[in-house]
Amino acid sequence: MRRMLLGISLSAISCFSFAMNWQVVNEDSKVSFISIKKGDVAEVHRFNQLEGQLKSGAFTLSIPLTSVWTNVEIRDIRMKEILFETAQYPNLTLKAELDDAAVESLAVGSVMPMSLQTEIALHGQSKTMAVHVKVAKLATDKLFVVSDVPLLINAADFGLTEGVEKLREIAGLTTISQAVPVSFVLTLKR
Repeated sequence: MRRMLLGISLSAISCFSFAMNWQVVNEDSKVSFISIKKGDVAEVHRFNQLEGQLKSGAFTLSIPLTSVWTNVEIRDIRMKEILFETAQYPNLTLKAELDDAAVESLAVGSVMPMSLQTEIALHGQSKTMAVHVKVAKLATDKLFVVSDVPLLINAADFGLTEGVEKLREIAGLTTISQAVPVSFVLTLKR
């Protein structure tokens, strides 16, 4: 009888563990992008806040655009107000479906490549894009997800062209690239 109860208890715990949500750990995660101005001057920027989860194969990531960090305060302010228009469009969101069983069956210490169809919503516009990632299981309760190749975000796809042009004019620059490569490192725990 004790063995049967122990078996049932362990099965319940195992099922509960499988169903638990994976949460993005903000302090161990990063989304960065590179802007290019004047033809060949590249600068790395990032977002300091990320919120996300993986639940039943559904992955969601929300980035408060007010958390943009460029290492230049006035540029941060201009990007928030002029480019992203955070008063009206406060977040970037990304949604994707992952193979839950593949993630769960991944052995600790193993890495698995995945190609995900994602829906990215930014500045009132949405676009479906392929995102190539590597998923590493660091522990039974810890995942590491990293972009395998940078994701190219084009300003025109998200209604940001006018904002980029305004930033260019204000800064007195000859050019600001309309496309930016985005990379990410996400740590998820449950």
